[in-house]
Amino acid sequence: MSLQYVGLNEINGSLVVLDHVKDASYDEMVELQCKDGSTRLGRIVQIEGERVVVQVFEGTNSLSLANTKTRLLGHPMELPVSKEILGRVFSGAGKPIDGLGEIYAEKSMDINGQPLNPVARVYPRNYINTGISSIDCLTTLIRGQKLPIFSGSGLPHNQLAVQIVKQAKVADDDGTGFAVVFAAMGVTNDVAEYFRRSFEEAGVMQRVVMFLNLSNDPIIERTLTPRCALTAAEYLAYEHDMHVLVVYTDVTSYCEALREFSSSKGEIPGRKGYPGYLYSDLASLYERAGIAKSAKGSVTQIPILTMPNNDITHPVPDLTGYITEGQITLDSELNAMGIYPPVSVLPSLSRLMKDGIGEGYTRADHSAVSNQLFAAYAHVQDVKSLTSVIGEDELSAVDKTYMEFGRLFERYFLNQGFNTNRSIEETLDLGWTLLSVLPKGELDRIDNAVLEQFYDHEKAVAQFGLQEDSMIKELQDAVNNG
Repeated sequence: MSLQYVGLNEINGSLVVLDHVKDASYDEMVELQCKDGSTRLGRIVQIEGERVVVQVFEGTNSLSLANTKTRLLGHPMELPVSKEILGRVFSGAGKPIDGLGEIYAEKSMDINGQPLNPVARVYPRNYINTGISSIDCLTTLIRGQKLPIFSGSGLPHNQLAVQIVKQAKVADDDGTGFAVVFAAMGVTNDVAEYFRRSFEEAGVMQRVVMFLNLSNDPIIERTLTPRCALTAAEYLAYEHDMHVLVVYTDVTSYCEALREFSSSKGEIPGRKGYPGYLYSDLASLYERAGIAKSAKGSVTQIPILTMPNNDITHPVPDLTGYITEGQITLDSELNAMGIYPPVSVLPSLSRLMKDGIGEGYTRADHSAVSNQLFAAYAHVQDVKSLTSVIGEDELSAVDKTYMEFGRLFERYFLNQGFNTNRSIEETLDLGWTLLSVLPKGELDRIDNAVLEQFYDHEKAVAQFGLQEDSMIKELQDAVNNG
């Protein structure tokens, strides 16, 4: 039996309140019929006894306290899914907006996801190649991982998101497919059009599922967008055995919508006005990444968030860092130097990369190259600090070599451009060439056997057109000759 409630007790912004409602469930969908016969959908967001608060998706304009008819639908919000979602564009609430009609659904899935038994999880192994050297070599993205990108105002995170979607691929030895679910939250019309046009021009739209929530859309839709995207990803991964990469931007816009939503309900605010449950809410998104034993597919996440005032201690990046397995940080100084992508190597890390690289995954020397590049670039920062005190002319020959290495590393390794797609072999070979600029004795993170196989100082000098002064050349010869 379906009951219909006539009239509303209260209207407050996008919220409506009903009394004497029995057997309601949290997150249950509600249909509201206006006096002109049109219908709107809502969701129960608060229950106090027989009093329920409903968030109306399309807003409460022209709703009547006396004549609005309300019916509980008996289920949470569901997303209709089938293999047809590939290549389609949806609103933040999962409605098709590309003019190609409705989806012929195989089933409808709860957007809040199904609980994944921790015992049924498989440890993430193997990697996803993004074609970007600074990510693939130094902060490798592993299948089933959640690896956020921390950006700042004015940095090219949207451009980086497009490049990752265009270039990302996995080893496909067992015939399983690869798909990308892309979700944009709180973006302007021109940014949304940029995403759509870029994917179409790159010819990758047929393997992309897009969810677009615009800045003028209701905030409740913004809180649904990542859940709809993750539901589509879980369907493709666990029912069609596909490896799915979920890229969604901007998590900070999502959190601000959550803050506004929480404030409208009269909840007690936490840090910087965000709700006290922000941590658990973000965890309910991030923890949907992973691999299940029962399926051959995987769900990998790259959430992108902007740090207000470039403050990494802000609640959104701070809480995200506790939940995820590392982060990729973009740097405004590198961006000002014209380096793209401006990935800041030292504060970036991927905690799962050690188990998804090396022999059988990328290449046997990957770990050694990564460790040595990181250590050498860290020493470059120390030398830069010393240079600011004593000047570059007073540096030792070794430190001058490190300064040259740092310039080459930023110019050739970090800076690769928007249209350059490097394989993992090209990235590692470039890393070896850069390391060969340094004296062999400085490469203390690499075994001698590996070093003898790949170290080639003459090749590095020729490739980068280095003009070594006599002191540095004398040092190199001395070190290389033992």
